[in-house]
Amino acid sequence: MAKIVLATFGSLGDLHPMIALALELRSRGHSVVISTWDGYAEKIALLGFEFVPLRPQVDPEDREFIKKAMDGREGSATVIREMILPYLSEMYVDLAAACEGADVMITGELIYVAKSLHEKTGIKWVTTCLSPLTLFSFNDPGIYPGAEFLEYLRPLPAIFHRALFGLMRLTIMGWLDPYREFRRSLGLDPDHDPIFFGKFSDDLHLLMFSRTLAAPQPDWPKRAVQTGFCFYDGQEDEGKMPNGLREFLDAGEPPIVFTLGSAAVMDARDFFDESAKTAKSLGRRAILLYGRDNTPPKGLDENVVGFEYAPFSLVFPRAVCVVHQGGVGTTGQVLRAGVPHVIMPYGHDQPDNAARCRRIGVAEIIPRDNYNARSAAAELTRIFKNPVYADKAKILSKIVQSEGGTTAACDAIERILK
Repeated sequence: MAKIVLATFGSLGDLHPMIALALELRSRGHSVVISTWDGYAEKIALLGFEFVPLRPQVDPEDREFIKKAMDGREGSATVIREMILPYLSEMYVDLAAACEGADVMITGELIYVAKSLHEKTGIKWVTTCLSPLTLFSFNDPGIYPGAEFLEYLRPLPAIFHRALFGLMRLTIMGWLDPYREFRRSLGLDPDHDPIFFGKFSDDLHLLMFSRTLAAPQPDWPKRAVQTGFCFYDGQEDEGKMPNGLREFLDAGEPPIVFTLGSAAVMDARDFFDESAKTAKSLGRRAILLYGRDNTPPKGLDENVVGFEYAPFSLVFPRAVCVVHQGGVGTTGQVLRAGVPHVIMPYGHDQPDNAARCRRIGVAEIIPRDNYNARSAAAELTRIFKNPVYADKAKILSKIVQSEGGTTAACDAIERILK
């Protein structure tokens, strides 16, 4: 059996799909190492995997940086330019240590040093992406943060989107001087692009999202395998159902669930206070999952309850609608649950995920600066009055559940090990 290293960086939305792979690969007899931010060390230890910390260090108490990282316009630039590019040498050292004696490494989006380690050592390399936006398809163009107007330009031909993307790429490639210098220090060709089209493995690229979000395109990478979502929501480590939540779910009609996932929740503003008002104005029961580091929202009572955290797979299927930030992990869980969404996207892939869900008829969108009790109530009322949203959500749920993303991904990994 093989030694397999899984390396990722980011929120729980980035980590959980890797844990799903790790659990399945271990069940098949492989030795699995997880390398990620050291703040997840306890979580990985509870699962019984070998853990190797991966720099850079991130201070979870630095709310100002987190706010910048989740900003709708500048968040992606902040993460790349301030969190990843200054620490490439440290990340390389840590990843090399994790991969000592390994047969294959499987890496997430921000592990920019992986290509260099692959070139220096010859280790087999599997790349992954969790959302369609990161494929930068011209045939199925995405909605980039701060450019939501691109939704109206989607019908234009691929040549237009190629030209538009070329302009954007010229700007971003100017950020990569630290990466070029890092490559030179290893004696490697500095003319390499780790963000766009140079990030895909020649061995295998796993597209770990459902075809309900995006169908295969002719300009996807040649070694791409679309698996479907790879689900994990913490139930085998710290993700337990809180006391009283099951009883609440059993006590009445399906509630509205309000959540901001694991990263956006650290810059919630008044989302949960306004959401409590929304539920009361509609006369609906509600669950507010407000985050472990936040204080309980105002307005909680016997019909509008709040909990720090709950496993999405146990709560979403019992909801009437989920209001969330549009992270791909949360989005996948709502699609699997078969209920409609209202999405208030922040940045990164969230505007694109939201637009795709609206396009397939299961969601409506509220811009973050426009979210309040009145706007949320209006969109929820639109969904409740039109049964098509719920009907389409149930149909898509069957597709998501049939895909078996984790099994499909691990089958593809094992094929390249032979």
